[in-house]
Amino acid sequence: MLKTSVVRIFATTQESDYESPWQATRPSSGTGSGVVVAPGKILTGAHVVADATFIQVQTSTHPDKFIARLAAICHDSDLALLHVEDAVFLEETTVAELGDILPDLQDKVSVVGFPVGGEEVSVTEGVVSRIELQRYAHSDRWLLAVTVDAAINNGNSGGPVFLDDQVVGIAFQSLDDAENIGEMVPTPLIERFLEGAKTRKEVIVPGFGGTIQTLENPALRAALKMKPGHTGVRIRTVAAGNSGDGVLQVDDVLMSFDGYDIANNGTIRYDDNHRTGFLVLLGDHFVGDEVEATVLRGGVEKAVTLELQPLAPLVHRARYDHTPSYFVFAGLVFQPLSVNFLRTWTDWWDTAPKEYLYYYYMGEPTAQRREMIALTQVLSDGVNVGYEDLYGESVASVNGMVPRDLQHFAELVDACHDTVALRLSSGALVVFDAALARAKQGEILARYRVPADRSADLAPGSLGVVAE
Repeated sequence: MLKTSVVRIFATTQESDYESPWQATRPSSGTGSGVVVAPGKILTGAHVVADATFIQVQTSTHPDKFIARLAAICHDSDLALLHVEDAVFLEETTVAELGDILPDLQDKVSVVGFPVGGEEVSVTEGVVSRIELQRYAHSDRWLLAVTVDAAINNGNSGGPVFLDDQVVGIAFQSLDDAENIGEMVPTPLIERFLEGAKTRKEVIVPGFGGTIQTLENPALRAALKMKPGHTGVRIRTVAAGNSGDGVLQVDDVLMSFDGYDIANNGTIRYDDNHRTGFLVLLGDHFVGDEVEATVLRGGVEKAVTLELQPLAPLVHRARYDHTPSYFVFAGLVFQPLSVNFLRTWTDWWDTAPKEYLYYYYMGEPTAQRREMIALTQVLSDGVNVGYEDLYGESVASVNGMVPRDLQHFAELVDACHDTVALRLSSGALVVFDAALARAKQGEILARYRVPADRSADLAPGSLGVVAE
């Protein structure tokens, strides 16, 4: 049964080019693994089919490949569901049984898939060694994961992890600094994803937003008027547009969340068995769910309700299956600061502009600024002489107005009739004659083969210009 429920996945992908956001990179191909969880339905990793333009699957018992389509995907939890309608595929495969509980520590599990370097299905065994919040490399989110001492290599990633005859996880990444240590997406996240796919809910893991501070110091607890027996974490910041916005306040002590008491180190006993960070609870919910919480505010306990929202960081986390937003004015190329753009630097976490890295690690959205507008490139022309070296900065203001996001930035520039004055984060001042800059737009776009001065998502209500 294990053999006939596991399939090999072939994906042709084409990513967006964030250095030149109006175009895409050249297509590439890769392989992964998946498991049949219902007739014609294959569960795999989102990273296996991210940015896919064409997907095929192959069984272990049939030489032909079958065309598959993407039915649902959650990049946050690195899960995807494929659909194959071919009758032969349905005959050649069996449905694997999904487990409904987390494995226990020391449970022996089997990682099944098609690693590179061979054509046959491979089975490696390992032992569950850890169950807690882990960083998902594909989405940069901290979610529940199960660590096993079994190798997860290119090709068998996205494949099932079996405990006896039940699927208890999907293999999704290995640890860089450890040998034969891999991680799997556990059943709570799988169940939530499949439920969302079935009911057509948006399969996004909600975000908390803001930052917290642990309360292990007794003097700090006393300053926040906590009484003996009180435990929780201090709300350090509240990020605009996120789940706590308008509900939580700085210096609140968050004592309980979704029915779980929070310890002073920020952990809960999840599933009555595993101690891990309380944000693990976000994986049990959909965007729009309401979660009850208790806060201590000025020494008084208060019950509050949070409506869970998508994570909305100041710097966009990695995006897939997404066309970048951009805006070109007088040859200057602007886009929201994102991890996708930061990745255009080799070893970006060390080599990208320090300002950009500060916003990534420390920046939070506010009511006045939801995105950082990055000046990412200068398309040289007579109208922008002297400004060629100013890329790699962010926009502080447009004629004295702070841009809220890229849409607002485009609107501010479009509204300028005489002079466009851009102040950059370094203090540099970029000034254009508005009429002259607009007169040159079509020529600049045509010279550099840019199809339009802005991405399609900025077009409504804007003064768009296309290449001549």
